[in-house]
Amino acid sequence: MSDLSGLLRDDAVALDVTVRDWREAIRVAGGLLEDTGSITSAYTDAMVDSVDANGPYIVVAPGFAFAHARPSEAVKETALSWVRLKHPIHFGHAKNDPVTLVVALAAQNDSAHTSAMKDLAKLLGNRAKRERLDTVTSASELRQVLDGSEKQAPVDKPAAETAAAHKAASASTGAAADPAADTSAPRDEETVPSKGKILTVCGNGLGTSLFLKNTLEDVLTQWGWAKYLTVEATDTISAKGRAKEADFLLTSGEIARTLGDVGVPVYVIDDFTDEIEIDRALRSLYAV
Repeated sequence: MSDLSGLLRDDAVALDVTVRDWREAIRVAGGLLEDTGSITSAYTDAMVDSVDANGPYIVVAPGFAFAHARPSEAVKETALSWVRLKHPIHFGHAKNDPVTLVVALAAQNDSAHTSAMKDLAKLLGNRAKRERLDTVTSASELRQVLDGSEKQAPVDKPAAETAAAHKAASASTGAAADPAADTSAPRDEETVPSKGKILTVCGNGLGTSLFLKNTLEDVLTQWGWAKYLTVEATDTISAKGRAKEADFLLTSGEIARTLGDVGVPVYVIDDFTDEIEIDRALRSLYAV
């Protein structure tokens, strides 16, 4: 059983639910966690309030919203709930609406769910598995997808070729040396050595920023740069104070507007699970 599957109880799964709006969708996801005794209603309220305050930053990938709030006494145990909507709804995200899948996280601390978030990011970044999430008919089928125990259909040739081309491109330019020390390429007068750190930012620092962190680390590993750069997931308040420690910040459009000018580049990512989008961002920011 994966860490992701281990945090999700069968009675915290609801498929083909009809809701009126995004608030009701989050409340359904929170209600499942309330019913399992994982949270109190105060945490559900906090998840809704977080979107009211920060905008639809929880919509981290096309059709997918990751509802969460800060750890608090309202969380009795670290757990997930899973809601698939019968009819798509809009959260107000410019690129990733409408949403069909809402997953809620209740975390007791900043680390208990880290491995599960990495599993979920990889799952959503796999096109075949993401499509399968829209067709499972039971909690049991869902768990097979989460655990990777379900037999996968052959990958279609165009998708395979796209993935291969992406990896080849990453390998050809990403195998460069330390970004702080590489002198093989010309630099303009304003270029400065890397500080060796990138911050991924969300409203609470423990949910959507982890999605972005995990995908970013995968890309850096493909480039051969993982040993040179540290990636840290953080919240908006901490990011404002620590921004100058980093080369740049990666975040959502909503959080970028909240951050404002922090003295280093703030780059907006639409799909937190898309390696190709993040690859492009790194190439731009590091002038690769």
